[in-house]
Amino acid sequence: MRRTPGVTRWAKWAWKATGVLPGAAAADWRELRRDGDVTEFHAATRDVWLYVSDTEAYAHELGAACPSVYVVLRKPVDRTDVPFEVVQITMSPYEAQDYCDSAEEVVEKVAMPPALIGWVRDFVQAHHVEEPFVKRRRNKSRTDLKEDGIGDARISQTTDVYRAPRRSGQVSG
Repeated sequence: MRRTPGVTRWAKWAWKATGVLPGAAAADWRELRRDGDVTEFHAATRDVWLYVSDTEAYAHELGAACPSVYVVLRKPVDRTDVPFEVVQITMSPYEAQDYCDSAEEVVEKVAMPPALIGWVRDFVQAHHVEEPFVKRRRNKSRTDLKEDGIGDARISQTTDVYRAPRRSGQVSG
C-alpha cells in the first residue's frame, strides 16, 4: 500500500494498493520504504486460492491487455492504528466485481506479477473446460389466448371490455 499526502483538506492521506509480493513472509503494515511524504507499506500477507469453477474468469483476466490481481480492502472494525484491512486477494475479475457491489469494500486493481501470470496460466490450461453456448428456447404455449383480468366482470357485452359500469339512471355524454 502506498500512502501519499491528500489533495484536499478533508483527506490527510491518500491510499492506494500498488503491488503484490508473491511468496512474501507474514507482515502487518510493515514500512518498506519512504521517500519524502510518500511511504510504502507491506500491509498483509494473504493466501491466494484458485478454484476449478472459476477458470473462465481467470482465462478472461489473462486475456486482458494487462492481467491484474484484485485487492479487496475494508475499514477495520477493531483497529484504529491502520487505515485498511486486506480482506482478500483474488485473480477473478468476476469475484472482484461482486465485492464492488457493496459499499463496505474498496477493490484495487494491481498489475499481476509475471510469476503469478505463469501460475494462473498453468492452472487454467490444466483445468479449464470450454462450455458451449446453449441458446435458451421458448416454450410453445400460447399465452396470448387468455384474457384473465381484462375489463369488469359486471359488464355483459364483449364489445368494450375496458368500459366501467354505469349506475342506473346515469346519462352518458
